[in-house]
Amino acid sequence: MRTEWLKKRENDKVRTQMHYAKKGIVTEEMEYVAKAEALDAEFVRSEVARGRMIIPANVNHAELEPMAIGIATKCKINSNIGSSALASDVMGEIEKVQVSQHYKADTVMDLSTGGDLDEIRREVIKHSKIPVGTVPIYQILHDVGNKIEDLSIEVMLEVLERQAKQGVSYFTIHAGFLLETMPKVAKRKMGIVSRGGSLMAAWMMHYHKENPFYSAYDEILDICAKYDVALSLGDSLRPGCLADASDDAQLGELKMLGELTLRAWEKDVQVMIEGPGHVPLNQIERNMKIQREYCHEAPFYILGPLVTDIAAGYDHISSAIGAAVGGWHGASMLCYVTPKEHLGLPNAEDVREGIIAYKIAAHAADIARGRTGARDVDDQMSDARYAFDWEKQFELALDGERAREYHDETLPQDVFKEAEFCSMCGPKFCSYKITQEIMENTEELERIAAEAKAKANS
Repeated sequence: MRTEWLKKRENDKVRTQMHYAKKGIVTEEMEYVAKAEALDAEFVRSEVARGRMIIPANVNHAELEPMAIGIATKCKINSNIGSSALASDVMGEIEKVQVSQHYKADTVMDLSTGGDLDEIRREVIKHSKIPVGTVPIYQILHDVGNKIEDLSIEVMLEVLERQAKQGVSYFTIHAGFLLETMPKVAKRKMGIVSRGGSLMAAWMMHYHKENPFYSAYDEILDICAKYDVALSLGDSLRPGCLADASDDAQLGELKMLGELTLRAWEKDVQVMIEGPGHVPLNQIERNMKIQREYCHEAPFYILGPLVTDIAAGYDHISSAIGAAVGGWHGASMLCYVTPKEHLGLPNAEDVREGIIAYKIAAHAADIARGRTGARDVDDQMSDARYAFDWEKQFELALDGERAREYHDETLPQDVFKEAEFCSMCGPKFCSYKITQEIMENTEELERIAAEAKAKANS
């Protein structure tokens, strides 16, 4: 799709969507997003120019279908995939990408830490029409033999550029976690739960030097500007339990991310901010408001948040509850959580479960925010249910395959796709059918109602 669009810009020194937006140019990607979101193209351009919307679209990922993340667009969801040191399989990751796209994830993050990382990423990007993000510190550590003390700025920048050349559309980098914050971490119940954050802490403590992602931030921005890689500024100090939510460490880092956002915008690099992991339900709205204030309304990309710490095996549900509230109060993208969170590496079925839980959360948030047309599909589903149109119900469901599967467990024959009941109530006790029969004689209903009113008044 984008090959011809990109060819026209190949000689431009800076090719980021923010760069063009600031110059008053509406790119083809902006037009595509505007049509998909039912927005005015000029409005999309203005939102990208001010940093309140991003279009992650690496210039080397021509197969990508443009999408946008921002407060003015529909709430998006991300699907995390990736190998581990204990389980590495290229075909398994390709399957996860395909499952992610089939169930309509908006972006996918390759968080691989084991196997041939370059090959895995190459295949993930090749098979993806949605933007692919990474956490480069995982490969940086992998390439230095898992010895954090061997990490250097030169290696770090080389890995970033290598991934950018492959077509990665956004990087999570942990640049806002500084040495001065370390004493605040010591006060926590669970310390640092971010893998990237813990690695930066180990490096800083080993060398007694500032975070290398912070020290080399300008060089990182230059790479991002060259390939149009958006920055997802990572929350190294996100709370990993309710007890640590909204503490000085988390909010201090968030303030620094706001400063880094302004520096990125100076170089026309698009930015979104990553948000908290475990937050009590009553603190979520406040977290959304603080982020907008500290980070100048850059899009907020939140993990969950999980609203309880005891839902092991069901954390996709615990976190989807928090995600719906976060989306309602202004988060632009939700990072899904699977049932395997805290327990193991998710497989393709876990990916499906996580995506659907978060599609529900994102859709609920869009309805709560009153987005134009958000509830249309719900109203269509209501009509289909009341009309016993089973095929339409399967078509409208977020996971129509699962809906059909559950219906057909007890009534698999095709004749029951025309039936005016399901196996829950059967033909005699269906409330829809009973109501429809009552409503067939409106004149009788009106007469009975009038008699009842007259009797009450007398």
